[in-house]
Amino acid sequence: MAAKKTVSEPKRRARKFPALTFSESLTVPEAIQKYAAGQKVRRLTLFEKLNKEPDSADSRRLVTASGQYGLTKGSYQAEYLELTPEGNESTSDETKPRKKLITRFGVAIAAIQPFLFLYEKIKGNKVPAREVIADYLTEADVADDEKAECIDTFILNAKFLGLLRTIGASERLIPIEQAVEEAPAETPKPGASTSGIESVLSSIPIIPPEPGAQSSSENFAKICFYITPIGDEESEERRHADFLMEYIIKPAVKEFDLLVVRADQMGKPGMIGKQVIEHILKARLVIADLSFHNPNVFYELCLRHTTRLPTVQLKREVDKIPFDVNQYRTIPIETRDPYTLVPKLQTYTAQVANQVRRALEDSDSGDNPISLYYPSVKLSW
Repeated sequence: MAAKKTVSEPKRRARKFPALTFSESLTVPEAIQKYAAGQKVRRLTLFEKLNKEPDSADSRRLVTASGQYGLTKGSYQAEYLELTPEGNESTSDETKPRKKLITRFGVAIAAIQPFLFLYEKIKGNKVPAREVIADYLTEADVADDEKAECIDTFILNAKFLGLLRTIGASERLIPIEQAVEEAPAETPKPGASTSGIESVLSSIPIIPPEPGAQSSSENFAKICFYITPIGDEESEERRHADFLMEYIIKPAVKEFDLLVVRADQMGKPGMIGKQVIEHILKARLVIADLSFHNPNVFYELCLRHTTRLPTVQLKREVDKIPFDVNQYRTIPIETRDPYTLVPKLQTYTAQVANQVRRALEDSDSGDNPISLYYPSVKLSW
């Protein structure tokens, strides 16, 4: 009698990079510095201070990623968490700026094989198109279905470290040696931020959305609803909304196979109609633009918060958003100078795509006032 053959399932490839950006992963080590003076601390105590559920998917990702970057010791099931020497140097106020930058580069780029590979390929040059970077990652043996996330995470890590610079109307990746040389020897004193007159993006071509083209589908699982100030045609608000939708939001959600829908394809700007409310409450994803302090946007964002469904917030960097929502993650986009905005489009797209990915993986990872104070409240249909 022939022996029965057993069919073994293919082994799952191990990820070659952390599931969060370096800046996101600093949440845990920075909390250890703040609440435990850099000393070993109970995991449950730490997350209580952070107002997070210690066993939530978001909290587990934070602990896992900080460990993958070599910032902390202890798993998401460990009783205690503690800083590594690199984690301490990366977060301590006593670390000199240049030393902190070198340490952070070591754990955020140099210690992550595909990130180091991309850094060596691109440093000193203009950041190439995503398709070219994806080809590079084939050489680094990164799986096809992980390339987009790897690119976004690398770009955001490089931006956080100050390695992405706008030079000659293009975004370039400078060598770490140059960044260290230009970093202050001592921690600078906080200074007032500069502000200027908001420039209208008249020098940048805008592709206006085709009327009605976006509202033809009722398959809400395929829709990204873009909540934004719209305004009259040729207004600053309309040009702002058109620009962000075409050059940042659509490219950011392309990999998730989502159709971007905006309210002005449904009715008159300024009106909250039945279709708009349906999209707010049912769309798979909502991206809310808090620029210009538009009251309709905040009203619609509040409705979305009650659903606990995936939501991403962004705004013009110049706008200060109200206290109620300013403590929640909002992506700032500098729009005052089109000559510096355009070279950064790929970075902004990566930031939005990164937050979209987190939101779609776990909608509870995006805290809001309702989920924080009333975690059991959820509006369902």
